[in-house]
Amino acid sequence: MTTFYIMTLFPEMVEQGLKTSIIGRAVEKEILRIEAVNIRDYTTNKHGKVDDYPYGGGAGMVMQAQPIYDAYQAIVDRIGRRPRTIYLTPKGQTFHQGMAKEFALDEELVFLCGHYEGVDERVLEEIVTDYVSIGDYVLTGGELAAMVMVDAISRMVPGTLSNQESGETETFHNYLLEYPQYSRPEIWRDKKVPEVLLSGHHKNIEAWRLEQSIALTKKNRPDLYERYVEQEGVQHGRKQKADTGSR
Repeated sequence: MTTFYIMTLFPEMVEQGLKTSIIGRAVEKEILRIEAVNIRDYTTNKHGKVDDYPYGGGAGMVMQAQPIYDAYQAIVDRIGRRPRTIYLTPKGQTFHQGMAKEFALDEELVFLCGHYEGVDERVLEEIVTDYVSIGDYVLTGGELAAMVMVDAISRMVPGTLSNQESGETETFHNYLLEYPQYSRPEIWRDKKVPEVLLSGHHKNIEAWRLEQSIALTKKNRPDLYERYVEQEGVQHGRKQKADTGSR
């Protein structure tokens, strides 16, 4: 079982957002466990306060170190070790599918959702192992980013998807965007399903899908297309060496 601990000021937001669809079914089957940890439960302030003014001045408030650290320590005490801990921040490395696969190998993952003008740097230095962004924009808090990551990572956990292959062949697999998909009816608003998909010729269908994926990636994501071309070149070079027996 993979367990996600989400340290947040708004646990109901996380719980409601992750209890439906594929993720919800995986939780019911005990393939995944999602626990929202309310940071406010660990503050020593009698009014439940978890933020204060920043030293040096400036606009906004900063989340204090103490309640965050104590919430984190409660997780550590429960599982008996320091888990991989992700801080959702625009300052982090941009999240991608390769990271989702890597994170899915961990049995426990902790997500720290920031708010206000940020989090006291000292607690970040104490507990955070990975700084991750889901894009070059600013959100009100880290909860939505955490849910995005949990969704993407969960799909890579064996058993979450009904057909595990679908998690390996969709968009971003091999640096390519997914090919176009079609369903019934065969003709809709005078638009026909491509003939090759009706042919039953699996080799031709696979070739068409690859061709479409390459074309879409080259048009919409030239950065990914360059990586695909580079990867294909490396693999081709290895094949040539293997064929000639060279080292």
